[in-house]
Amino acid sequence: MEINNESEYDGFYMIEEIDIPFEEEILRNPYTLKSWFRYIDHKAEQPIQQRIFVHERALKELPGSYKLWKQYLDLRREQVQDLNPVKYEKEYLKVNNCFERALVLLHKMPRIWIDYCSFLVKQCRITKARRTFDRALKALPITQHPRIWEIYLKFARDIGGETAIRLYRRYLKLEPDHVEEYIDLLLSLNRYDEAAKRLAQVVNNDRFQSMHGKSNYQLWMELCDLICEHPHEIKSLKVEPIIRSGIRRFTDQVGKLWNSLANYWIKLHHFEKARDVFEEGISTVMTVRDFTQIFDTYAKAEETVIEKKMEEAAERAEAGKEDPEQDLELDLRLMRFEQLMDRRPFLVNDVLLRQNPNNVHEWEKRVSLWKDNHEKIVETYSKALRTIDPKKATGKFHELWVNFAKYYEKGGDIENARTIFEKATHVNFKNVNDLATLWCEYAEMELRLEFYDRAIDVMGRATVPAGNPNVDFRDESIPVQRRVFKSIKLWSFYVDLEESIGTVESTKAVYDRILELKIATPQIIINYANFLEENKYYEESFKVYERGVELFNYPIAFEIWNVQKYVFINQSGSKLERARDLFEQALEKCPPKYAKSLYLMYGKLEEDYGLARHAMRIYDRATRSVSDEDRFEMFNFYIAKAGANFGVTYTREIYERAIEVLPDKEAKDMCLKYAELERKLGEIDRARALYAHASQFCDPRTVPSFWQTWHDFEVKHGNEDTFKEMLRIKRSVQAQYNTEVNFISAQILATRQAQQVFQQEDVSSNATLTSAPSAMQLAEQEAIQNKGSSHTSVRTMMFVPYVFQVSYDFISFVSNGIMLKCDIFAFLHSSTQVDKENISAQADPSNPDEITMDMDDEDQ
Repeated sequence: MEINNESEYDGFYMIEEIDIPFEEEILRNPYTLKSWFRYIDHKAEQPIQQRIFVHERALKELPGSYKLWKQYLDLRREQVQDLNPVKYEKEYLKVNNCFERALVLLHKMPRIWIDYCSFLVKQCRITKARRTFDRALKALPITQHPRIWEIYLKFARDIGGETAIRLYRRYLKLEPDHVEEYIDLLLSLNRYDEAAKRLAQVVNNDRFQSMHGKSNYQLWMELCDLICEHPHEIKSLKVEPIIRSGIRRFTDQVGKLWNSLANYWIKLHHFEKARDVFEEGISTVMTVRDFTQIFDTYAKAEETVIEKKMEEAAERAEAGKEDPEQDLELDLRLMRFEQLMDRRPFLVNDVLLRQNPNNVHEWEKRVSLWKDNHEKIVETYSKALRTIDPKKATGKFHELWVNFAKYYEKGGDIENARTIFEKATHVNFKNVNDLATLWCEYAEMELRLEFYDRAIDVMGRATVPAGNPNVDFRDESIPVQRRVFKSIKLWSFYVDLEESIGTVESTKAVYDRILELKIATPQIIINYANFLEENKYYEESFKVYERGVELFNYPIAFEIWNVQKYVFINQSGSKLERARDLFEQALEKCPPKYAKSLYLMYGKLEEDYGLARHAMRIYDRATRSVSDEDRFEMFNFYIAKAGANFGVTYTREIYERAIEVLPDKEAKDMCLKYAELERKLGEIDRARALYAHASQFCDPRTVPSFWQTWHDFEVKHGNEDTFKEMLRIKRSVQAQYNTEVNFISAQILATRQAQQVFQQEDVSSNATLTSAPSAMQLAEQEAIQNKGSSHTSVRTMMFVPYVFQVSYDFISFVSNGIMLKCDIFAFLHSSTQVDKENISAQADPSNPDEITMDMDDEDQ
């Protein structure tokens, strides 16, 4: 922008004709701000001198107007914003003077101070800008200071040096939480010592909250990194205590902190102190991750030093110089490095044992690391047995004792092996089975050494009660030594040992002792019985089975019964009465779930050695005693056996009882079988009655196979009336099972309409069926009068609604000579007492339950 050197107030030519109305207005109202603003807006397109002239005149009249000063100062700054502050220094000074004039009255306005300070910073007037910032802070209230400090600190960061440091120190007195910005400034100015001091103060202040969201651990790590990277510059802090306090505080990051401390000494060229730090670190850390961090850094540091020493040795060799001390140091470092690599597995094992000194598996690994070092192996075993708490042991603590004894055994030191076992038997293990296993291992060692008497003696000592023989085996508060005599594992090994190398009597005594303690398992019972059988003690064998059954409930007792009866039948099949007593005893307390196989075996016994009728009686009992799931299958078996032994006519009573007691689904299947039997015997009417009875269980929509079977039967053996009756029953059954609301409502409505019609007609024929409702009687009369197709349609229309009226109990009526439900079984039962030729004859009056199948609808 080009600046005119003439005075900005030179000449009154700046007032033109078009300005006269505005001039007149301000003459009338010189103290009205709106008049001046209208005049200024009017001059907006005029040269800058004219606008400045108007602003100066306005400010002369209104010197305290913030709006006028703000607009004027913005105009003056805009005038010089693109000019070089050095070349056009005078123009900048004029603007500065305008700011100074404005601040005479507007020194409480922070916006004026901010604009002025920013304008001075642009002019690179460091001292004047700093003093102006200070004047602004003095003039403004404390609540406005953050607005000034924001640009003041930016100014300080830009100029740097001592000025910036002093400014930040002043600022921290007002805002101590912004110390992180000060630390960043110090680091940028390479003031590492003061930065470390400030960072240490922050870390030690528990109430400090980082403005950058850093945790206390992150600040610690920044401090450690700063100390380790610049160890020579930091003089005011004791580095080692600071890092060690961090190690105690941050236990999950000790590996990194140990490495920081070691690197600090390495950069100071104190390699021996660094090695001591590494050794202390790997011997105190508690996690493998921290150990790995320290060990890798340790190994890398040693490799770096060794490489440097080897390069120096190569240079000396090329120059033909010799330095025995340096060569010796190199050899020592190589030896240390090899030892460090060899120690790594042991150091890792130490870490894991520090984590959990009761870890049996890690102690075993430590023993294996020593390989053939006898002294170290014994020392490790001894230390492990002293260190591990049996109640807190992780793993099988008893195996550590066993392996220690076996180690002596392999070395031929039998006495020490026995001593180890003897000491182990007095250890209060966490589990009784651990002590039992240890006694068994003790006896096995004696067996391997062929000291059989010693082995039996060991097991005898193990099974002797140490106190009260009625002690609770599962009571954890009682020491294991007082409970181990009830361990079935211990007794099983003892009895196997007696069977192998003992006598029959001693073996029997051990088995009897197990039974007395009531700790026998089903397998022990069976083994004892088999042992007696092998030695021809059959009666005692049976007694053992009986004692076993008394000890256990079902289903375990059921398995023992099965084995016992199988053995008894094979050994004493001819003793029928005793076998019967045995079966009766077994069935007395047997639950229905397990009774089926017992009844089958019982019946088989009677078939093989007794009478067939006794077997039938047993099968009949079985159909009443077995569970509901097995009853249908038991009836089928019973029918098959009865038919084979006494003929098919004998099975009729069985079929009838099965149909009475079985559930609907299975009763339907039984009816079909029974009907097929009657059909084969030529009893067509009986078969038809069975189909009618079974129909009440079969919904035509879900069981179409039944109705197809009945359909085929009627096609082969029936006539038109029987076929129509079958269809009528089918519709009735379908209506019974129908649960649709619309269908039921329609049928109820039809029933009411039918009742209204029949109430007006003659009902004199009520004598034959007095128990049936009037609607049913009228339907039957109409069905008799109308033959042919009308007969079927009327009966259907009138009967189906009635079904709903009597609550679907369609089984209770008699129609076309077929009597359902209770009358069917009366008919079938009476028919079994007459010959096939007399089935169609008139029923015997002495038997009121028996009827004939030749009765017409009218007769009935």
